[in-house]
Amino acid sequence: MVYRPSWFKDDAIMVSTAPTCGLTKGGRLLPLVNASTGQRVQTEDPETGELVDAVDDRLAIDMDALRAGTTTPTLRFVARDDVSLRAAVPTFYDRRFDDAFDDAIRTVEFEEFESRSIGELLSEGYLTVRHGHGSPTQSVRVGTVPYIKVSDLRAGLVNINPTNRVPHSIAEGFWKAKTSGLQPWDLLSPARTSKNIGDFCVLLPGQEEVVTTKEILVLRPGPNANFDPFYLIWAMTLNIVRNQWNRVVFMQTNREDVGDRYKEIRIPIPKARVVGERVSEPFRSYYRQLADARGGLRKFLNTSEDHHFFLGTSDEAELEDVENDQALTSPIID
Repeated sequence: MVYRPSWFKDDAIMVSTAPTCGLTKGGRLLPLVNASTGQRVQTEDPETGELVDAVDDRLAIDMDALRAGTTTPTLRFVARDDVSLRAAVPTFYDRRFDDAFDDAIRTVEFEEFESRSIGELLSEGYLTVRHGHGSPTQSVRVGTVPYIKVSDLRAGLVNINPTNRVPHSIAEGFWKAKTSGLQPWDLLSPARTSKNIGDFCVLLPGQEEVVTTKEILVLRPGPNANFDPFYLIWAMTLNIVRNQWNRVVFMQTNREDVGDRYKEIRIPIPKARVVGERVSEPFRSYYRQLADARGGLRKFLNTSEDHHFFLGTSDEAELEDVENDQALTSPIID
């Protein structure tokens, strides 16, 4: 007869999302650190009575709670029918961030908003989404059109790297058109990277004609939206929204990946457009003033013979024909 622990349930599965198990990546004991002071926590050794470093083992705490019939913030039972082997990752069933969103959306602060998932917004025409264009090889990065990698998306902005550019003809191959299909104020986020999936950045005017790696998500208000891109960046940067990405990002081989699970992320949607415009005004003012400042500097640089500065446009003169010929004969990866 198979032994059945007292906590065992036929219709539910125990899931622990404990972030630590007492060991470092190198196999050494993981010390417990006080988050306020940054100092290691000391505890008394039960055998010698001496003070030693406490071990950060949240998994052991969860297992002790399981045996005692209690719960912790990282220990819960999930209905068996709700668990899929296609998503057999503990964090996927951690509902703390979803519960925090539900609690917030019921407060007075959000009484003028409704809750929608990204998937629902896509099906209802409130949002459009696309992935990036592709990934040119290093050998063809000798042109004038900026190539945007996930590492170029930082602190709410798309940062152009002047050393990563491809010829316009190569760019058109990845665009599958004469232009990129991107628009000013599009929201870009890594979809496969390390630690910053869900950190959205805004594409400023003048940055549209770029090649983006396929590992990027591009969001834009849809035809039925009652909000603009500035509201969208306001909503995506709310803690109650950003924290939800912790549940849907999985590790794939050596990098984190969100797949289509990003469609489960829920955001507040204004019941009236004026509400969205009011709360997002600081974002609207910031990005518009930033775009105006960049435009003024670009105008100065275009009329100055003494300066060369790269602001992320592809309107510079083409390189020498010999360089273009070399680039066109180089392989590309789509």
